[in-house]
Amino acid sequence: MPVFDFNNTPDDKKAAECTYTIFYSGEGEATPEKPMMVLDNQMKKWEHHSLGMFTNPVKRTAFEFQQETGTVSADILKIDARFVSLLKWLGENHINVRLSGENTEEGYAVYKIREIAFGGGTKLSAEDGFLQFMIERLLASDAPTSQVSDEELEEMGDSMKLTSLQSIIDFMDCAGNTLPDNIRLWARRNLAVARSHEVSPEERRHAQRALSIMMNVQWKSDYFEAIDPEEARRILDEELYGMEKVKQRIIETIIQINRTHTLPAYGLLLVGPAGTGKSQIAYAVARILKLPWTTLDMSSINDPEQLTGSSRIYSNAKPGIIMDAFAMAGESNLVFIINELDKAASGKGNGNPADVLLTLLDNLGFTDNYMECMVPTVGVYPIATANDKEQISAPLMSRFAVIDIPDYSFEEKKVIFSKFSLPKVLKRMSLKEEECIVTDDALDAIIEKYADTTGIRDLEQAAEHIAANALYQIEVEHKGAVTYTREMVNELLG
Repeated sequence: MPVFDFNNTPDDKKAAECTYTIFYSGEGEATPEKPMMVLDNQMKKWEHHSLGMFTNPVKRTAFEFQQETGTVSADILKIDARFVSLLKWLGENHINVRLSGENTEEGYAVYKIREIAFGGGTKLSAEDGFLQFMIERLLASDAPTSQVSDEELEEMGDSMKLTSLQSIIDFMDCAGNTLPDNIRLWARRNLAVARSHEVSPEERRHAQRALSIMMNVQWKSDYFEAIDPEEARRILDEELYGMEKVKQRIIETIIQINRTHTLPAYGLLLVGPAGTGKSQIAYAVARILKLPWTTLDMSSINDPEQLTGSSRIYSNAKPGIIMDAFAMAGESNLVFIINELDKAASGKGNGNPADVLLTLLDNLGFTDNYMECMVPTVGVYPIATANDKEQISAPLMSRFAVIDIPDYSFEEKKVIFSKFSLPKVLKRMSLKEEECIVTDDALDAIIEKYADTTGIRDLEQAAEHIAANALYQIEVEHKGAVTYTREMVNELLG
């Protein structure tokens, strides 16, 4: 919202004159070359660190520098569109700040704003936590396409916490235009309910709680930066042995993201026997995408309401698991790991939990009954796991690209045990590899013992058992090292 210069205005009103221009930036960090704003320095070159405050925007769009000789004002020449509302808020609330900037040909380029405590109390704490939170959030946001005029909101108390009504009001004043349109409108309606004395205290409490949850989530765009395929391959090789077809499919997904800068239209469904590393693949993908991840165990979901939340008409109402995941991640772009998708159709309550997942997987938006707002899901990448795809409904299957995870062969299990499982356990127990040696015959005996079981969990447990036994013999029986033969392994593992 442009702020106009009413300085030296007589009683009769004159046409307002905008004193700065707005520029649009997507920079995630402010620097002297990419500043938040530029102040006029023709009259004087300002110091690198300068104290003062922004003037009330209904008087003048300027910054009042606190000099030894008194207060000197400098007009604001240009400002990043994301910081217009923050500037207005700082001026209206007379927040004392310290600017960090450099004198350039354009003017005094401001790249940092810190709150200071002098001349009496300030609205915020001296640690300026809220202000830095706001600046960090604004820098991470996309520039608004246009400035939308907000209603004027009166102040109500002081707080540094975003759970308080005042901090939510401050957040809306400073960053409301950077929120998605539907969330911004939803927030204004709920803010009206939270401040109203015409509704019950219970309704106000629910509205404030919903606002706190929604405002603490950083709603990002669906633009994804390019990912290094070689780094992605390194992570996959580090986490997984073999599985070349699986790795190839994941790298193909990475290449697709690099070309489109958006997530694929379909998530991944990993189908295979228990213990074959399906969840580990999902964690590796989240690591490659550099996104937070959350897990959803469908075997423990008995009622769709656990996913969608309960209506605010109940005093003990709360959001669903899916909305909780957004809140815990702190951002809208995340990897949803849905474990045991083949159990999703076995709901025991009213309705089918699998039907709720369809709305999440369509990337059209998800509505939580408690929040009463459609939240964007374009930045959600679902990765599901299942043991039996025959138990998954056709509508759910159509939302995924299916990758079959085969069980490991005899030779693959030998390599995994000797090169991955046992060395990992020895390192955790602070044992050297030469202190616990497994002969080739003993290794064959271990693999043969678990030949009828799927996956490698039993092998990992066997590695744990053998390493613990070696540690016991070294520490208690004072042996220098232990070499395990076939006979010793058969006796130890039963």
